[in-house]
Amino acid sequence: MSRSLKKGPYVDQRLLKKIAGKKPENAGVIKTWSRASTISPEMVGFTFGVHNGKDFISVSVIEDMVGHRLGEFSLTRKFIRHGGKRQKEVGTKKKQAQVAAAPVTPAAKK
Repeated sequence: MSRSLKKGPYVDQRLLKKIAGKKPENAGVIKTWSRASTISPEMVGFTFGVHNGKDFISVSVIEDMVGHRLGEFSLTRKFIRHGGKRQKEVGTKKKQAQVAAAPVTPAAKK
């Protein structure tokens, strides 16, 4: 259910204070735990470190993100592919390809 138009979008006041009067180029990463904050047009160009419960995920805001929530771009769950015989074969082929592509370094002499 969406928020009432009468109330307007929710944006954390501390987040607005952090970006007030700053230029996106000079701001660096702005850390926030406020995943529920709606992205406003003033935030375009800034990079936010959005907490996902464990780490801060860097989210660079672009114009297409306006109106969405910050938490939408910082996933809280890691997808681990489903198991099975076919998946196991694909995984082993990938590992073999990585080993073959890795550069060989000569052993150090003692």
